[in-house]
Amino acid sequence: MAGGLFELRRDDITGWWVAVVVDREFNRARFARPATTVREVGGRCQNCDPTNDRTRMRTLKPKAFTIAGSELDQRRRDEGKEAPAEDEELRLGLLGDVGSWETIVAPFQHHAPLGAEQSRVVIDMLGLARDRIGEARGQRDTQYLQVVQNWGKQAGAMTDHLCFDVYDLPHLPHRIGEELGGAARYVIREGICPWCRLVEDEVARRDRLVFEDAASVCFAPYASRSPFELWVVPRHHEADFGAATDQQLTSAAEALQKVIRLLDILDGPPYNLVLHTAPLHESVRDTFHWHWEIHPRLRDIAGLELGTGLPVNPISPEEAVDELLAATRKASGESAANDDPQGRRTWDDFRR
Repeated sequence: MAGGLFELRRDDITGWWVAVVVDREFNRARFARPATTVREVGGRCQNCDPTNDRTRMRTLKPKAFTIAGSELDQRRRDEGKEAPAEDEELRLGLLGDVGSWETIVAPFQHHAPLGAEQSRVVIDMLGLARDRIGEARGQRDTQYLQVVQNWGKQAGAMTDHLCFDVYDLPHLPHRIGEELGGAARYVIREGICPWCRLVEDEVARRDRLVFEDAASVCFAPYASRSPFELWVVPRHHEADFGAATDQQLTSAAEALQKVIRLLDILDGPPYNLVLHTAPLHESVRDTFHWHWEIHPRLRDIAGLELGTGLPVNPISPEEAVDELLAATRKASGESAANDDPQGRRTWDDFRR
């Protein structure tokens, strides 16, 4: 290991760099940040409807996005000048407000964390997300459907009711665009989908592997942008979450719940759960691979990150996985002898 404080790691897909702190002893107290409860306005949960005890979709804001463009774009419009022919996003804005903000809501009084929720509820919620993606493909004025779960006030949650926010976006998000371009170049260079390669490599290496089963693999990525960042990647290759089968939804729900339960070792931290899936109107079947990313919100962004755009991760992904599994073993009163020969545990070891 080099003698520097930071180890600069590059993401093989996007090409983006991360500064990982490697010259600092792990101090669990620095990462103890339980999720803060959200106080509902008026003391009443806006998602609780006693007359409708089922998982459902709520529309919070139809036509939620107006494409304003840059200040130069706005000045051109004010002067009556047309947008450049190649500026499709700005021209789309002339059609009026587009997209939407919706939320997939768990049944009445379901305020438990995702990991503690009934499995059927989580499966139903993922099913609604899948179906919404399919529906959005028929709406030609939008480009991408983003599904997220925010848990805890520090992660931007506006309620403690279990829900997934769904944003129907009129443009392709920058992060997804970088993944799409990087994945296409990776396939040309390596001859394999990068997420399929990650599944193979992480299972073989095992130093960043959290757990695996026949359907999914969970690991901390090499260039983790945040402490204890975890990815859940299905073994089967599929770009579009909207094409997931019922069996794949069930497997994804089970994997996500187990990952979230693992993070309880960090005092039930706030986190953002995000789905990365194929764009609505681009064919990326061979190069993209849907997956879930979990970003615990365990620290605040400092000046180096704001000034450079370089994420700083105060713990290496290898050490984060070691700490997660060691803490889990200690909490359950088990010894290392109960681990598998490679030092990783099976799915059943994490059941409660």
